[in-house]
Amino acid sequence: MSDISRSGASPTKPSTFEIKSANLPLVALLLKTTHLPTLKAEWLAQFGDSPDFFDQDPLVIDLSPLAQQPDGDAVPDFHALLALLRGHRVCPVAVKGGTPAQVAAALAAGLVVATDVVLPRTPAPDTVVPASSPPDSAQEATAAPVPPAAPVAGLPALVVDKPLRSGQQVYARGRDLVVMAMVNPGAEVIADGHIHVYAPLRGKAIAGARGNGDARIFALSMEAELISIAGIYRTSDVPMPPDVQGRPAMVSLQVGPDGDKLVISPIPS
Repeated sequence: MSDISRSGASPTKPSTFEIKSANLPLVALLLKTTHLPTLKAEWLAQFGDSPDFFDQDPLVIDLSPLAQQPDGDAVPDFHALLALLRGHRVCPVAVKGGTPAQVAAALAAGLVVATDVVLPRTPAPDTVVPASSPPDSAQEATAAPVPPAAPVAGLPALVVDKPLRSGQQVYARGRDLVVMAMVNPGAEVIADGHIHVYAPLRGKAIAGARGNGDARIFALSMEAELISIAGIYRTSDVPMPPDVQGRPAMVSLQVGPDGDKLVISPIPS
């Protein structure tokens, strides 16, 4: 940051305000299309059941993925895009990447350019474990557990001490989630950090919901319908290895040259 006194401002310290550098926690939208109806439909499919997933979170729009698309030079309708995002409780504030024409349109829509924003590594779209292609069970069962990472934020873990029934959802925003009772089929537990279930996990568990690849899922009885970490998921259509099905187990995200995948490891009793 340049010295403010060199811009002609008075060197006298004002009594009514101060200017300081600040770090703002952002979520990022990696934009892969300029076709907003498709974006809207997929957004609703992803977050339609979780209208409170965002809470006026500041957001940066990353245009660099557009370069990999056939219409990579197309300029998004930023006014319509911002209206769509604001309607889902996010606050677009900046843009990064993109062509000069795309950046100019973003600036005209009121966004700022944030070239210095560094995004975490994002798993490639083709690394999601499909139901028709089971991962290597032997590798999953023998992988060494990874020590848990620190919580996403300084908030204490959200503790739930009652069973969760079908249709119920709990989201621990910015922290870990601890469930002391059963998560029944049809229930959903979500956390930006780790998920600990000290009972049978039979519903859906989504850890690292905002991209934290260090998040883990722990359960005393792993029987989940769906497990997910940082967007990589596995459903019950792919049977779990016998040594973790219905037993204490931990789920972690393994990064490899051939793509990222979920690793399910037994927890020694």
